[in-house]
Amino acid sequence: MYEAKLTGQMTATRIRNLFSGSGSFVNAEPESWDVLIVDEAHRLNEKSGLYRNLGDHQAKEIIAAAKCVIFFVDDDQRVTLQDIGRRAALQDWAATLGARVTTAALASQFRCEGSDGYLAWLDDTLQVRPTANESLDTSEFDFRVFDSPAALHAAIIERNRVANKARVVAGYCWKWVSKKKPDQFDIVMPELGYWRRWNLDRDGSLWIIAAESVEEVGCIHTCQGLELDVVGVIVGPDLVVRNGQVVTRPELRASSDQSLKGWKKLMKVDPGGMRAQADQIVKNTYRTLMTRGMKGCWVYCTDPETAAWFRSRLVSRDVEEVAPQPEARPSNVIPLKVVAPDPATRWREALPVVELQFAAGAFGGSGEFDLDAATWVEPPDWVRPKEGLFIAQVTGASMNRRIPDGAWCLFRANPQGTRQGKVVVAQHRSISDPELGGSYTVKVYSSEKVVDEDTGWRHSIVTLSPDSDDPRFGPIEIRPESEGEVVIVAEFLGVVG
Repeated sequence: MYEAKLTGQMTATRIRNLFSGSGSFVNAEPESWDVLIVDEAHRLNEKSGLYRNLGDHQAKEIIAAAKCVIFFVDDDQRVTLQDIGRRAALQDWAATLGARVTTAALASQFRCEGSDGYLAWLDDTLQVRPTANESLDTSEFDFRVFDSPAALHAAIIERNRVANKARVVAGYCWKWVSKKKPDQFDIVMPELGYWRRWNLDRDGSLWIIAAESVEEVGCIHTCQGLELDVVGVIVGPDLVVRNGQVVTRPELRASSDQSLKGWKKLMKVDPGGMRAQADQIVKNTYRTLMTRGMKGCWVYCTDPETAAWFRSRLVSRDVEEVAPQPEARPSNVIPLKVVAPDPATRWREALPVVELQFAAGAFGGSGEFDLDAATWVEPPDWVRPKEGLFIAQVTGASMNRRIPDGAWCLFRANPQGTRQGKVVVAQHRSISDPELGGSYTVKVYSSEKVVDEDTGWRHSIVTLSPDSDDPRFGPIEIRPESEGEVVIVAEFLGVVG
């Protein structure tokens, strides 16, 4: 990421010479560098090269290559069996090579609002080590536990609009299906209306700042050493709490994860030692993920007892009770600047305000809608106007975990590509939405498909699910025997006001 920030300020060759991987010193001449700074030194490997078959030992080679080497190391961030850069190991190699060692501890840190209390609470909660911090005041560090992964991800997307510094990460408990099948999802929880893809090789070290990556999920391999304002963490089934004890289950890591590669074979040789290592790596993984946020960490746990464990260790400051207020009615005032753009260039600077029941007609579908007579508004700074985008108001509580009642939202008309897991505006003859009225609705889309001899495949059922904290709302199921086809009029992109 630092390389990307320096681009344009100095030559590419000079930038490359400032940053090297830990395996770059296999054939280095002794003391050919004045100073080498090794960040994340706990992630050093024994061997170098693509197949880990080059050199002798990375720690040995780095120490020998420079007159002075500075290692930044944290044993609690060892997250794979291949990580060999523990502090004791580095000291042993320095002694072997006759190097003088000076050890220093960071007196303070800026991670997690500089809250040593949060770090101590996390160590105690994950049972990495016992501390006196058994409870966390959420007014000092923003830690939240969500009831669904969809709600967590929606909240992170909303938070990301502030400064593009919020992302979702997860324990590596889901296979990387999209690597070979890009149209498929990796992290799939259909019963909770959640489908997302890993971001494992698309953006590399730029994952944390890539504009579209907020829609995807990062993991320990793409976010270690990076910081956000707020991190959303999905805690998978590899870490659960049973009767107040944190239990790790490394066997539930995805088979495509290499961090524990070979652990089952090593269990036969040293079951006690290997179990302790695996336990440490799983806990360290979540400790690292949960410390990526400078201002907050929001989590969803796939296991309910684990979610309850985190909640039980949170406290909030007492606040003065406020008398209940009458329920606010949605405002019909558009929270964006109304403009009168030139019809020839309007899509470059403005977007139309469209009532959802007319959205299809507005963009070439059935029905009539006059864009020339529509209200046009100046979009927020984070939206680049283009044809097909529009603003509409959504009323009702059936999607209130993502869309507040009365919110003004950004939509894309006639969306292409997969709709699975997306929030859409759908039309169908059998729909009778009690909130919006008529044959259209705003819901989370999912479908099941079967093979069809004529077309290759067809929908066996389409489900339009609410995302609400009100249990009265249920899914709308559209089966093949229903008349007509489901028309996806638009895709929800975000709340603008």
